[in-house]
Amino acid sequence: MKNLLQSLLFISLALSLSFCQPATESGKRKVAIFAKKTLTSIYILPLGDVSPKVLLDIKNGLTQFYKITPIIENAVPITADLLAKSKTRYEANKILSKFKSGKNLLIITEKDIAIKYKKHNADEWGIMGLGYRPGKTCVVSTFRIKRNADEALFKERLTKICIHEIGHNLGLDHCKADPTCLMNDANGTISQVDREGMYFCKKCSKQVEGLYKH
Repeated sequence: MKNLLQSLLFISLALSLSFCQPATESGKRKVAIFAKKTLTSIYILPLGDVSPKVLLDIKNGLTQFYKITPIIENAVPITADLLAKSKTRYEANKILSKFKSGKNLLIITEKDIAIKYKKHNADEWGIMGLGYRPGKTCVVSTFRIKRNADEALFKERLTKICIHEIGHNLGLDHCKADPTCLMNDANGTISQVDREGMYFCKKCSKQVEGLYKH
């Protein structure tokens, strides 16, 4: 019996170590861990109507931070199958699942997006972005970033959130070491995004060292 219990404990531990909790702006879900790969390209996919200026701002911001010039792809329609339960906004996990890619893909939409969030017992919890950790696909919405923001602040917020979600793709979890690190959890508030700097802290930088050009 003792040997059986020990075997069951070992199996349980092994299974628990084979999954990680991917960080998102407002929630977590399990994905299988796989080896980290160097970030050599970024593709930007407009979902629905997205302002050309928004796309250019993202392209410039990511070029400056990751030292990679993103490729902007042709827009794809945002369809009814991506709607959340209320039919008034879109389910971020559905978007990630539908457009999951083998290349580093940043999906951009101007529509509101949400996730199911058990912590707050919410079928729809509005978020700014969601990304696999680790993985190659993430989505960012401009909908909540625009609030009380002039053009410069909007551009800064948008750049930070795009960098943040790609950071999750690279394997980074939410940061607790530095309140001004870009990898902090926004906890559903734009104020946290505004207090962050345009950088990864030393701890986060070390984790992704060699995965992109600093």
